[in-house]
Amino acid sequence: MRLGPGAELLVFNGREGEFLARVAQAGKRSGELECLHLTRPLQEPPDLWLLFAPIRKARTDFIVEKAAELGAARIVPVQTAFTNAERIRRERLQAHAIEAAEQCGGTFVPEVTGLHKLDRLLETWPQERQILFCDEALVGGGPRLAQARPGPWAILIGPEGGFSQAERARIRAMPNVTAISLGPRILRADTAAVAALTLWQAALGDWKSS
Repeated sequence: MRLGPGAELLVFNGREGEFLARVAQAGKRSGELECLHLTRPLQEPPDLWLLFAPIRKARTDFIVEKAAELGAARIVPVQTAFTNAERIRRERLQAHAIEAAEQCGGTFVPEVTGLHKLDRLLETWPQERQILFCDEALVGGGPRLAQARPGPWAILIGPEGGFSQAERARIRAMPNVTAISLGPRILRADTAAVAALTLWQAALGDWKSS
């Protein structure tokens, strides 16, 4: 960062909040900061998870970055029937989430989990957590999100090839699922993630109360 001893900067740790810090020591490979005082408390996001099927590298990075910026509390990559990626680099995606929080002035960093198989995840799904199922089969129709009730939620975004018929039937049969359309056009997976997060935040999240 090219800062010398005595320079001040803002830092956060994802637990207590943001602090004003002073550079105590600065070297080529390491340094030491002295935290002076708390400037902002931790701003926790709503209890919202984003479940998405990984796509191409740069677009998966984009989804993680925007989920962190838009206030997802947890980011869960899932493997569906048509998911192209069979593995992810969780550490790299977590680093993108940290960088996104830094860039947008956030004090909370969402956890990025490892890759989960969707069918196994649904088998143990907590009943109290509702699922916003972004179903491309409902283009231009479906229920309104404004009619949904608050509480713990998860947004489920499918892969580039969409969900299989078996997956769609299983998801829609779950009692805590709300299936919606994201408008009159089928969106790319990365665009769909941003659109769904925006809709949820405006209807049920902390945008509604701000």
